[in-house]
Amino acid sequence: MTIRTARLLLRPLCLSDLNTVHEYACDLENTKYMLFLPNVSVQETENFLRSVEQEWQQEHPSAFEFAIVLDDVQIGAVSISLGEITNQGEIGWILNKKYWNYGYVSEAAKAVLDFAKNQLHLQRVIAQCDWRNIASARVMEKIGMQLIDEHG
Repeated sequence: MTIRTARLLLRPLCLSDLNTVHEYACDLENTKYMLFLPNVSVQETENFLRSVEQEWQQEHPSAFEFAIVLDDVQIGAVSISLGEITNQGEIGWILNKKYWNYGYVSEAAKAVLDFAKNQLHLQRVIAQCDWRNIASARVMEKIGMQLIDEHG
């Protein structure tokens, strides 16, 4: 399963992406707003990628983790996870800091949001970010998401 955008190829994230994924998954600056990162070992990243591959092989996956590929180089990932509530999912992303500020995440996230609505038939897609993560908040805005403050 692949998705093409103007500049990017989105394809299933897999074990062959180990080196490029680990490069950003172990970087403190790249992961400072992430809940389950940074990874402390290559083995941790490998275990994650093995679980991602297994999920892609399911008849009805509960998550779709796409590699963001630019000019044949995997530079990040964008995912849609299906919620326990029917027709609802959550989108998330990470991008190697070398590629920040070029609009790649917005482009990839918009494509996966379209996939979630048109292929998975999700009626509601949410995203979450740390309040200090201005860049992710801007991506959410750019792809048409609305802020809902659950604390106020």
